[in-house]
Formats: sequence, structure tokens, C-alpha cells
Amino acid sequence: MRALLSVLHGQRRHVLGILDGLGAEALRRPVLPSGWSCLGLVQHLALDVERFWFRAVVTGDQDVIESLDDTVDAWQVAPGVPHGEVLDRYRREAARADAVVTAATADASLAWWPRHLFGEPHLHSVRDVLLHVITETACHAGHLDAARELIDGRRWMVLT
Repeated sequence: MRALLSVLHGQRRHVLGILDGLGAEALRRPVLPSGWSCLGLVQHLALDVERFWFRAVVTGDQDVIESLDDTVDAWQVAPGVPHGEVLDRYRREAARADAVVTAATADASLAWWPRHLFGEPHLHSVRDVLLHVITETACHAGHLDAARELIDGRRWMVLT
């Protein structure tokens, strides 16, 4: 589990690193036709990925489960929410997720499954969730790479 958590840490660093130096306006600017912004993607990672999978699915935290609202679009950051608050929330949710993972065993069963969203379970253990979150975070880190290059030409990994 330590190796998997280390890979997830690397992907989280990528997410935050590729955004380093972008101002509030650039973070909120929709870059692709679908309309999401870099800040919206980070909020999605905080709420729909880190909080959802680790605190709701792995631990069954009733406060988190009850706070889930299908009408809230995590991809949309309210205009009055400071960008630093969204980035800090991602860091806090990542830290909470780390605590969940380090307290669990890899083969531990999941405490709750959102059948209303995904039907019958296709993930069954903490390891499965961790692998899923690594994959989703890496995918979104790639999206942020493309968005950042479109915004100002900066690239995360440049091979020379």
C-alpha cells in the first residue's frame, strides 16, 4: 500500500505543480469547449474523488454520504470562492484520504457502495479504490497539462 500511496502522492503533486504560478483569472478560465476550468477540475478532485472515494466509500462516513448532493456540480466553482480555498480543500481532502489509507489494510472491504450511481460494486477493497483514484488523478493531471499549455504554453514535463 505504501508504494501505491507514493504513486498517488506523485500524481497529486503533478496536479498542484502544473497549476503553480497561474493567477485567479487563469485558474477560472474555461479552456476547452466543455467549459471546465482548472479550478473546477481541482474542486472535482477534492470532492468527487478524494472525499467521495475515501471518506464515503472506504469508511462509510455518514456525514459525508449525507452531504453528497447529485444537484451540486463540483466542476463549477462559485464566483465568490477564493481560488486558494479550493486548492487548500484539495490538500486537506488528500491528507484525510491518506489517513484513511494508512489506517486500513489493502484487502479491507468497502464500507459503502453508491449503487444509485454505479450499480453493483466493481471495486471491492481499499486497494481497488486506491488504484481507481490513482488512475483518475493521473488522467486529470494530463487534462491539466493540456489546459496549462493552452493557457500560457507551460509544460510539466519537457524532454530535451
